[in-house]
Amino acid sequence: MIDLTAMYASHDAFRRDLERLAAAVAEGRADTAPVRTGWENFTHQLHIHHTAEDSDLWPRVRDRAAGRPRDLALLDEMEAEHARIDPLLAAVDTALTERAAELPDLVRALSATLDDHLKHEEDSALPLIQDVLTPADWGAFTGRMREVQGLRGAAVFVPWVTDGAPPADRARFFGSMPPPVRVLNRLFWEGSYRRKGLWARP
Repeated sequence: MIDLTAMYASHDAFRRDLERLAAAVAEGRADTAPVRTGWENFTHQLHIHHTAEDSDLWPRVRDRAAGRPRDLALLDEMEAEHARIDPLLAAVDTALTERAAELPDLVRALSATLDDHLKHEEDSALPLIQDVLTPADWGAFTGRMREVQGLRGAAVFVPWVTDGAPPADRARFFGSMPPPVRVLNRLFWEGSYRRKGLWARP
C-alpha cells in the first residue's frame, strides 16, 4: 500500500491558496506584497508538483500500465490537463501585474480548471497508482521530488502544506513524514515561513 498522504495534502494546499487569492481579489488586495508573495509561492509549488508528475511519475505508471489502453488514455488526460492549466497561470500572473479588470474571471477559471484536474487525479489517477506501482516505485518518485526541492525547498514546502490545515490533517501529514522533518519544521521552518506573511491582510 502506497502512502499518498502528502499528495492529498498538496492538493488541499493548492485549493486553499486559490481560495485565498480569490478572497484577496474580491477585497481589493491583489496588488499587495503578501498576496504577490503568496501567488509566487503557489505557482512555484505547482510547477514543481506538475513537472515531477510529468517527468517522473506518469512515465513510471505508463510503464506498469502497458497493454491497458484505458489506463494509458487516463495518463494522456493527466498530461493534457496540466497543459491547459499553464496558460491560465500565465494569464492570472499578467492580470495581477497589470491590475487588469478581467482578473476575477481569470482567477475563477483557474480555480475551476485546477480543481477539476485535482479531482480527476484523485478519483482516477491515484487509484491507478495504488494498483500498478510498488512502494519502491513510489519511493523512487518521492526521492526524486526531494532531490529537486532540496533542503531549502522542503523548508518552505512543509509549513506551506500545513498552513491552515485542520489539526487532524496536520497530524496525518506529519505522521507520514520522517521524524527529522517534524523536528526541523517545529524548530526552524514554520517560524521562518510565518515571517514571510504569505497572503496576510495588511
